[in-house]
Amino acid sequence: MTPTLHTKRLLLTPYVPGDEDDFVALFQDPQVSQWMGDGPSTAAEDRALFGRIFTKVYAQDLFAVWAVRRDGLLVGHAEIKATDAVAGHEIIYALAPAAWGSGLGTELAEAIVAYGFDTLDLSTVHATVAAPNEASLTLLRRIGFTHIRDLTEEDGSTTRVLARPRA
Repeated sequence: MTPTLHTKRLLLTPYVPGDEDDFVALFQDPQVSQWMGDGPSTAAEDRALFGRIFTKVYAQDLFAVWAVRRDGLLVGHAEIKATDAVAGHEIIYALAPAAWGSGLGTELAEAIVAYGFDTLDLSTVHATVAAPNEASLTLLRRIGFTHIRDLTEEDGSTTRVLARPRA
């Protein structure tokens, strides 16, 4: 079950059905979607993804997925899950561009990492980041992640794999 997490300025909660339009808007924002998964998708694909959060992820308690809120508004998305790409648990996060540059990304990433260490009892938390996404790479380095290897994607692009061991 995805628990509610609090940071100084953010509230991470399980999604509710009423979040669908805000979720789709976040994932349809080209500044956000360029760094998510395989890049931009259609609104219909994002609506289907939102539905699977309830019918698959929450229903089968597969991993933690959060709606990220600030002052009651959905401003982001976060999750932590086991992935074969890193042979461990990976954090995934996205914030709406209006929330960029204010330290919220750092606050969000730290909260997910803490959940991985404190609740899931992980010894290492991973992240994968598209090589050109300097903002995310810088944020993760600042909070203790180090580059461990690169993955070459099917389209020839490079994804950086980073890891942060438990202190």
